[in-house]
Amino acid sequence: MGSALNVGVVGVGNISRQYFEQFPKLPNLSLTAVADLDLDRAAAVAGEQGVESMSVDALLADPRIDAVLNLTIPAAHTEVALRALAAGKHVYGEKPLALATADAAPVLACAADTGLRVGSAPDTVLGTGIQTARALLDDGRIGDPVGAAVAWTAPGHELWHPAPAFYYQPGGGPLFDMGPYYLTSLVTFFGPVVRVSGAVGRSARERTVATGPLAGTSIPVDVDTHVTALLEHANGVISTVTVSFEVWASRAPLFEVYGTAGTLAVPDPNQFSDTVSIATAADRTWQEVPVGAGYADAGRGVGLADLARAIETGRPHRASGELAFHVLEIMESIVHAGHAHEVVTLTSTVERPQAVPLGVTPESW
Repeated sequence: MGSALNVGVVGVGNISRQYFEQFPKLPNLSLTAVADLDLDRAAAVAGEQGVESMSVDALLADPRIDAVLNLTIPAAHTEVALRALAAGKHVYGEKPLALATADAAPVLACAADTGLRVGSAPDTVLGTGIQTARALLDDGRIGDPVGAAVAWTAPGHELWHPAPAFYYQPGGGPLFDMGPYYLTSLVTFFGPVVRVSGAVGRSARERTVATGPLAGTSIPVDVDTHVTALLEHANGVISTVTVSFEVWASRAPLFEVYGTAGTLAVPDPNQFSDTVSIATAADRTWQEVPVGAGYADAGRGVGLADLARAIETGRPHRASGELAFHVLEIMESIVHAGHAHEVVTLTSTVERPQAVPLGVTPESW
């Protein structure tokens, strides 16, 4: 392994904690500095992590930093990414890649022109849960895949998040917040989507912050809060997807893949290592499957570590900007299809990312 990639983090909100917990486990990444519009918060986090606190401008200009981990709110993803690329730094960001494909396209174009890398969450798909399910599919354990069904539902993030307003602005909602986990998994399983249709809606229910210093504050809702979509993959598989902030109770999230010789129960793609189960035509009882692929004991940041190793070895990185762009176009097309009541043909495509064999680490593969 070569030298570690020096990383500067822009945005130290709630999600950043999960990344900071993983940095010590990823020796090919070196946390160098943090920045945030809230300078006091950045200073406090820097003290906890034992690194420097900087302004955003200073971090982007710092020649020591090789890559920017962009953990800002969705509305700032494009601006920060373009500024980082212009400063000669690779970029890995939280999902979604941007608010719209029109915003994301210049990011990918700039990276292509400069020879820099763009990566994007979710990297949960690189863990043992989704990768074991993919290995079973690729091995033909349920025959030829025919369809998949996804349902993720909740009452809304205002019940737990101390500052949830951005979840109800463009770039949020159940589709743009939770959809990337499921859609990235579906593309990982079956390849690109070619057509989508859907229906979208929102209730008149008033949303208020339930916890923290903003408790009781009303939240304007400017996104669809209940979305159902039908996806047609290039390989002929048909996926149905429902995501919602309108459901008070449900038995469990649903993620199943149906094949000519059986069914896969896919674990929660917002997690890295939950168990896969299979029921075959020969024995229609559920059986848990031993872990068979994926980065073991992974957490948020493994996608950036995979990107660092890909730079070193000259291979494509898995949690790529191109994959995130295709997922963004899927989501954008679902919204358009739902409001226009029409089928939308996608313009982008993407290769299935390379599978992750079992027993490797991001810094060694």
